[in-house]
Amino acid sequence: MSAAVQWAEPPGIPADRGTVATVGTFDGVHIGHWAVLQEIRRRAAAAGRRSVLVTFDPHPLRIVRPEIAPPLLTTPTEKKEILAESGLDYAVFLTFTEVLSRYEPRRFVEEILVGRLRVEELVIGYDHGFGRDRSGNADTLRAIGGELGFTVDVVPPVEAEGDAVSSSRIRAAVAAGRMEEAWACLGRPYSARGVVVRGDGRGRRLGFPTANLTILGADKLIPPAGIYAVRGVLRTGTYGGALHLGPRPTFRGSPPTIELHLLDFDGDIYGEEVRVDFLRYLRGVRPFDSPGALVAQMRDDVSRAAEVLAETDGGRKL
Repeated sequence: MSAAVQWAEPPGIPADRGTVATVGTFDGVHIGHWAVLQEIRRRAAAAGRRSVLVTFDPHPLRIVRPEIAPPLLTTPTEKKEILAESGLDYAVFLTFTEVLSRYEPRRFVEEILVGRLRVEELVIGYDHGFGRDRSGNADTLRAIGGELGFTVDVVPPVEAEGDAVSSSRIRAAVAAGRMEEAWACLGRPYSARGVVVRGDGRGRRLGFPTANLTILGADKLIPPAGIYAVRGVLRTGTYGGALHLGPRPTFRGSPPTIELHLLDFDGDIYGEEVRVDFLRYLRGVRPFDSPGALVAQMRDDVSRAAEVLAETDGGRKL
């Protein structure tokens, strides 16, 4: 096995059982990805085989074309947590390297999919491409499969709100603050994780205590500056809230912040990791003439956030 490929853990496929596999970046693990994963799970169960996802870390474009590599919808940790709910037998994370990027499709299939994972059925999404210059498409794979003894099937596109779901569509939605579109495509609210750090305490003095967050994951896509209705997931439970993201123009000289105000919560969570689910963009950031005017707007923001949470049953679409 080439040193270019590193296994997150030994796949351990029994010698007498083949696999039904899929391969791809799967950034976001959106509803289109989920359709592929459930298809390989169904096929594996029907044939008495193992279901396997092969994915990559870092994103291949970080190695091949770093200047155009997209920010991530899901960090590796987030992806693993989502995949834990998929029911797959194995999720194999390959370390993507320059050497691996030069693999032709046949070599990738022979060494990894057949040689290590004993693939007997390969299921891919409609827009799948892998191998050097993404030259491994469905037709290429079917030709290779005919020689090496596995079948290839393509799952058609999954639509949300009338258009095909893709990671690039979701990135565009998140980058524009269209959190409800992102939710429809992901099948869950778009989220980010952060660690609570000490701020200047201004929110508490204004009557709205906030948790200042430092986002985890340098490559993570962050929504645009604004005020959001959110859900905060702590170790002790889940709470609705409102989140400020970006500059604080009312207070000159103050650096940009990510401040989370949780409804019906008053605890010490410094140092704790928090997951923030973005439910809806409420408004942009703007300066106010006085702290009093800002407080009045904050009351309105919190009220609107509570309405969004009620509409969505605390963050689940009704």
